[in-house]
Amino acid sequence: MSGSIADLYQHFLKSSGVSTDTRSIQKGNLFFALKGPNFNANKLAAQALEKGAAVAVIDDADFNTDDRCFLVEDALETLQDLARHHRQQLDIPFVGITGSNGKTSTKELVRDVLATKYKVLATKGNLNNHIGVPLTLLSIGSNVELAIIEMGANAVGEIGFLSSIADPSHGLITNIGKAHLEGFGGIEGVIRGKSELYNHLIKKGGAVFVNARQEILRNMAKRRIKNPYFYPREGDYFHAKLVAAKPTVVFETEAGEQVTTQIHGEYNFDNICTALCMGKFFGVDADKANQAVAAYVSENNRSQKIERGDKTIILDAYNANPSSMAAALKNLAEVTDEPKTAILGDMFELGDDAPKEHAALGQLCKDMGIDLPVFCGELMEEAAKANPEAVYCKTKEDLSLYLDQIVLPAGHVLIKGSRGMGLETIVEKIK
Repeated sequence: MSGSIADLYQHFLKSSGVSTDTRSIQKGNLFFALKGPNFNANKLAAQALEKGAAVAVIDDADFNTDDRCFLVEDALETLQDLARHHRQQLDIPFVGITGSNGKTSTKELVRDVLATKYKVLATKGNLNNHIGVPLTLLSIGSNVELAIIEMGANAVGEIGFLSSIADPSHGLITNIGKAHLEGFGGIEGVIRGKSELYNHLIKKGGAVFVNARQEILRNMAKRRIKNPYFYPREGDYFHAKLVAAKPTVVFETEAGEQVTTQIHGEYNFDNICTALCMGKFFGVDADKANQAVAAYVSENNRSQKIERGDKTIILDAYNANPSSMAAALKNLAEVTDEPKTAILGDMFELGDDAPKEHAALGQLCKDMGIDLPVFCGELMEEAAKANPEAVYCKTKEDLSLYLDQIVLPAGHVLIKGSRGMGLETIVEKIK
């Protein structure tokens, strides 16, 4: 069968949800047969139906062998169009979040604060791309009162495209930093790409929340946004004061009370203030908002604290770029007077800037007084050249052998690298 998006939407409304993976398909699902460089899920359409899918959306007529197959020109574009159509039926606030660093932590903090008052649905994990955003939108049921959509990008134009699907009514950029420089073509491209969320909200007349501690964002907002909601400085729409950042963030509320969190790193003060500013805007009780922030615990390899004997491991192995590396090292340098070890893996997607950025990281470790820098990966050879006293392991296997043979100094151990390095697997080697 075939038909319009409106026709497919009727099947969606009768379904138990959307799936793109036959390994986790549920009875009654709407299955989308997506294609990629190394796979063609059209071949799995029959299997999806056998496993209980109600309808299989395919874009290859050779596999149109069942009247439960819905033939379209492009399955991915149809998934995106269906998500856009579903979004247009929903009259609730949609908060869009993008930025170079801190998107997921900010999303989770905003979610926890707003969930004290509303039925909230937020992006799960890192489903923040051209597939993940549509899947998130299509998971929003009629009982949801507010949606939080994380949007990631590797190139100019992608945030604009995701905004056209999610159509956020409220939004923010966490920060602008050196992330995905290869795809964006440099820092100016990052600024242009992230500002596409502002473009969308300006055109829509939506609410824009701006971290005034970030100079680039502050200047962008003053030039382009009519009534931004600034935070967290005195005199802003929402204000708070950083009291301490070690061992965890402590801040002073608008009411003058001190709140101790379980989150480490001064950079997380910005994420906390974002959540509290959003809570104020949406009418969340201030005490409940502060309690939600105080109860938040980082997980999923993002600034996750692990106690291991006489060592405190800061596992931040989900992603890495020059900006987030610098922030993590600054936090490590300031968090304690104990010996400090930094196990750092390659930063990917930096393009032609990769050699100089890795060399700069090696120098930064020296400047920050990191007692034992350990660099891992082919790109990190440049860091090792800039910091000859560091330990250098070309591969993760070499790093594992090194950790098998030594006992790291007592104190704090930072583990950080790009997702592709998978450095979380070496935690068990630390003794």
